[in-house]
Amino acid sequence: MTPLLVEYRITWPVIVFAVLIFIFPFLADLHIPLFNGMLVTSIEAVQALLLLFFAIFTYVYMKPLQLKNGQKQFWLWAIFWWVLLFGRSTSWGRDYFPDVPRSYFRVISIFVIAPVVFMLFSPYLRHEIVNKLRTAKLSAWAIVIAVLGLIIADSIEHGRMIAPVFLHNLKYQDFMEELYEFPLIIGLFLIALPIMKQDKRIS
Repeated sequence: MTPLLVEYRITWPVIVFAVLIFIFPFLADLHIPLFNGMLVTSIEAVQALLLLFFAIFTYVYMKPLQLKNGQKQFWLWAIFWWVLLFGRSTSWGRDYFPDVPRSYFRVISIFVIAPVVFMLFSPYLRHEIVNKLRTAKLSAWAIVIAVLGLIIADSIEHGRMIAPVFLHNLKYQDFMEELYEFPLIIGLFLIALPIMKQDKRIS
């Protein structure tokens, strides 16, 4: 199997988020007011907007419907992934309509998840995924940023062994968890963006 093409160039977004990963834990020491949960809610709203923006950006930038079969399905699949993450970040819309019965949101979640799953039955998509793994340059540092964000956010949420390193005050648990989801979200975009640029050059 052809080894992954990994790029180790350090970009300014990587530097910014690497610094933020180390700064975030000390924000709780500043006793930032949480405004009865409104601060966390605002952060969640920003994350949802980011995910929606990345879905729209991918569609506008790549114009998947104008591409050939494999590339078309790959970028539509990527867009559906962003939409899925957007839906998950808003609890499939329940965050904005808490009085609506939960059964409605279960149906929404099925419709959002289904394209991501069922598109994998396409041989064109599977071939293109393999092709991307063989030919696309992946940013090593963007992957590190995304993985660190995932591990730290998960550790804070579930109180894992390393959580106290990043969570200095339990009062700020939700706040810190949401902050560490930013490196994950931005890291995923920084992984996808060079692949988009590469495909634009050859399309």
